[in-house]
Amino acid sequence: MKSSEIRELSTQEIEERIDTEQNMLSRMKMNHAVSPLDNPNKIPETRRIIARLKTELRSRQSAEQTESKE
Repeated sequence: MKSSEIRELSTQEIEERIDTEQNMLSRMKMNHAVSPLDNPNKIPETRRIIARLKTELRSRQSAEQTESKE
């Protein structure tokens, strides 16, 4: 998921997507511990997606705080 795609999502969709990606990441880690994944590079890729989502969410929250102070 690219940053441009993330910016198009609503704040609620971003929060839901973070939960989904975190659940998927934990499942992938468990599965990888039991038996190797076909593509183990999906784990760091998923972590990066979560980081992008959290970054966008945080920037929106800080923008809202700035607007409310003015």
